[in-house]
Amino acid sequence: MFRSSTDLFTELNRMQGLLDPVFGGAGNASIRSTASGFPVLNVGTTAGSIEVMALAPGLDPASLDITIDRGVLAIAGERKADLPQPGERTSVYANERYAGRFRRVVSLPEDADPAQVEASYRDGVLRISIAKRASSLPRRIEVH
Repeated sequence: MFRSSTDLFTELNRMQGLLDPVFGGAGNASIRSTASGFPVLNVGTTAGSIEVMALAPGLDPASLDITIDRGVLAIAGERKADLPQPGERTSVYANERYAGRFRRVVSLPEDADPAQVEASYRDGVLRISIAKRASSLPRRIEVH
């Protein structure tokens, strides 16, 4: 059936690529985030914080619901559709912009401090900065 384990893994990868769209697969999603969707996320760290950037143009910042619970960051909200209402004398030929309710969830590293979180929204980008716990940061120890 298969000549080597390489053939088997190649075939499994091909099958996963075919099934991902059917079941809403994650594609190249990170182990720390759920399936891709809206908004698109960039997650990284600096020396003192975990940085989450959500590319989400067209949102009302007041309608966003951002929570951290048990090491999981959740971003939820809704983007309203800008399409013409039914009955108007227009036609839509393409509609690629996401509209509707959304929820994105990211598992945070253990050193994230949920008591020190800042969020801002500017130019369609939601930036969430979660400080790292002081106990996890490197410190200099003096020798006496």
